[in-house]
Amino acid sequence: MANFSKVSVAQDARTELHDKLSLTGAEISINNLPAGANVPFIHSHKNNEEIYVVLAGKGKAVIDGETVELAAGDWIRISPAGKRQFFAAEDTAISFACIQVKEHSLEGYTMDDAVVEN
Repeated sequence: MANFSKVSVAQDARTELHDKLSLTGAEISINNLPAGANVPFIHSHKNNEEIYVVLAGKGKAVIDGETVELAAGDWIRISPAGKRQFFAAEDTAISFACIQVKEHSLEGYTMDDAVVEN
């Protein structure tokens, strides 16, 4: 078995990568909303924080009643309890990735977790 997985993602409304990449520590989704559209529900989580990156376009997130404007290149982290909903701008689509991981589960990162070989 290879030590990597690769997948290409279409411009579907939502693509979850958990099964496609055999992820074991995170869920990642790619989301595309056309101009004027929104995620049709408000949600929060029990245990998982979410990290969003806006890949293209612009829009907004409403988090606990506060509006946060979003544009390509923006990153935002939302704690599990944060009630959130995402919207595309009226005149522009938005494409974003969402990385979902258990809050406070990171034990090492970058070089702390690396094994450097010469």
